[in-house]
Amino acid sequence: MEQSFDQFNAALLYCNKCGRAMPVRQRLLLVLPDGELYDYTCQTCHSSVGSKTERAGSQASTSKTRIGG
Repeated sequence: MEQSFDQFNAALLYCNKCGRAMPVRQRLLLVLPDGELYDYTCQTCHSSVGSKTERAGSQASTSKTRIGG
């Protein structure tokens, strides 16, 4: 089966400070030898709500949302 998407970018993530799903901004943190590390921050309170690593040279990406704040 052909893959119908390349990558996902989060628009809403749960924010512990705000207590609900909030719009987020994606910010490039680090450029690593094997990919790029992004941080997701709440647009309202500016706290970090998650991160994502995009692997260079492959279509797979790893997303990790932090629980707790």
